Amino acid sequence: MERETMDVSLENYTSYLSDDCLLSIFNKLESELDRNAFGLTCRNWLKVRNIGRKSLTFHYSFNPTIDKEHAKCIPNILARSPCLNKISLAGLAELPDSAWNTMRMSGSSLRSLSLYCCSCITDDGLAQVAIGCPNLVVVELQSCFNITDAGLESLSKGCHALRSLNLGSCMGISDRGVSAIFSNCSNICTLIITGCRRLSGVGFRGCPSTLCYLEAESCMLSPDGLLDIVSGGGLEYLNLHKLGSSTGLDGLGGLAFAKSLRILNLRMCRYLTDDSVTAIASGCPFLEEWNLALCHGVHLPGWSAIRLYCNKLRVLHVNRCRNICDQSLLALGDGCPHLEVLHINGCVKITNNGLAFFTISRPHVNLRVDEVMSIGPSIENLFRMQCNEERF
Repeated sequence: MERETMDVSLENYTSYLSDDCLLSIFNKLESELDRNAFGLTCRNWLKVRNIGRKSLTFHYSFNPTIDKEHAKCIPNILARSPCLNKISLAGLAELPDSAWNTMRMSGSSLRSLSLYCCSCITDDGLAQVAIGCPNLVVVELQSCFNITDAGLESLSKGCHALRSLNLGSCMGISDRGVSAIFSNCSNICTLIITGCRRLSGVGFRGCPSTLCYLEAESCMLSPDGLLDIVSGGGLEYLNLHKLGSSTGLDGLGGLAFAKSLRILNLRMCRYLTDDSVTAIASGCPFLEEWNLALCHGVHLPGWSAIRLYCNKLRVLHVNRCRNICDQSLLALGDGCPHLEVLHINGCVKITNNGLAFFTISRPHVNLRVDEVMSIGPSIENLFRMQCNEERF
């Protein structure tokens, strides 16, 4: 009897706590276990817990059955969580467009949305997102194969605050969709178009100066498109690893107009010539790291141009370049006064004597045999927003 009286008294006591007071208590709970227990107390406390949830993350389970069940839960969770500022639904391939209908009423607080590998989302679903989540800053659509230019146009018209956008492996987009992003999102600074082989680059024409980070691995950009990519003047990082050429010609000399460029990845750009290397070296005075691994078209004139012009270069990658020789290495040793690291291995024309002479002339340069595929800032850091995560 005494126990029942205590339970009733406690229930009466907690019923007088305002939602603001309960929310303040909830926000002080640090462990996920405590937060879950809070929401199981009663319906009102569950409501407060949903209001207090700021982030929602579903991790890819590699189990289609589990992922399908997760996809079914999403609409209800979104409807009950009106204050989310970050959502990550990576790998939920079964997530339908209809899941985003609830965001029309509750998505105004959302800042970051990751739909990585959500292959069922279409232009209609993205249009719902654009209508309901006008304050999005970060959007990841990598491997969303059903997104086309129409979806990007909807996104750009509804989300003017967009700053970071990942379109990697979105095979259905073209220059028209990219152009829409730049026309309507004037603060865009980070863009990933890796594997988007329908892009020539002309959609970048008139891009804003805020664009400073571009990943464009395995693309088929034209010479005119490359000129348009650097037209904004603000690029500091550019990754053109394994750039293809529809004409078989080198159009990389246009990168010389990227005056602010600090990090440049041209790994496996096999159409690169000495003329383009010379143009880039002389036109980009702030280059600090340059990856030229497997660029077989660079000969002594190209390496000599790097020696002459790249006075701020700290890191250079020349792994497996067939046409760098002892004389080229000595030329590099005579210049590049700030060089700290040289990644070099598999260069068949470099002899042990050549390496020894370079080491004597530049004893403070670290010669490394490892081959680095990715350079510069990590994608994860660029797309990460600081907020507490609710994991499922």
